[in-house]
Amino acid sequence: MTALGQCTHDLPIPVLETERLILRGPQPQDFAPLCAFNSDADRMRFLGGPVTDQDLVWRGFLTNIGHWMWRGHGMWTLQEKASGETVGRVGVINHLKWDEPEIGWHVFAAHEGKGFAYEAALTARLYAAETWGFDRLISYIDPENLRSRRLAERLGATVEREKPEFYGAPILVYRHPSVTGGAA
Repeated sequence: MTALGQCTHDLPIPVLETERLILRGPQPQDFAPLCAFNSDADRMRFLGGPVTDQDLVWRGFLTNIGHWMWRGHGMWTLQEKASGETVGRVGVINHLKWDEPEIGWHVFAAHEGKGFAYEAALTARLYAAETWGFDRLISYIDPENLRSRRLAERLGATVEREKPEFYGAPILVYRHPSVTGGAA
């Protein structure tokens, strides 16, 4: 792996905190854990992977930064307060094929099952509603991704519809409840 160097610019990404996590913008040290996540066939089976080419992972890493710059929102990096480790990502994305902004999440393998995605998603979802007006977000979830479906349901989301073709496969569209008291 080549050296990534230091960040030379401050990104306009808000820093949020939960009891156990810091939600922050991407930093150079996050690239190695992201490469490991992307190369993990089990973790990436619902995200179009695995991706073992570091150049392609790098492009995805930069895509998130560009998303923040152009859209004003994106995926936060999750940093565990106790250890300082990068443990995953949570955030709001709205790529070209998306119907509307989506809240998404992934936690790196060594940190699954600790409730990090739930904790971060609650915080991100509230921030998105209060700051960007994104109340009642959606989540695109592969019908076979039972862990992600359970998390969406724990967050109060319900299946709104099935999108029969999304990047070559059907996808479930979960609708999250209002967090600001807006109409259902």
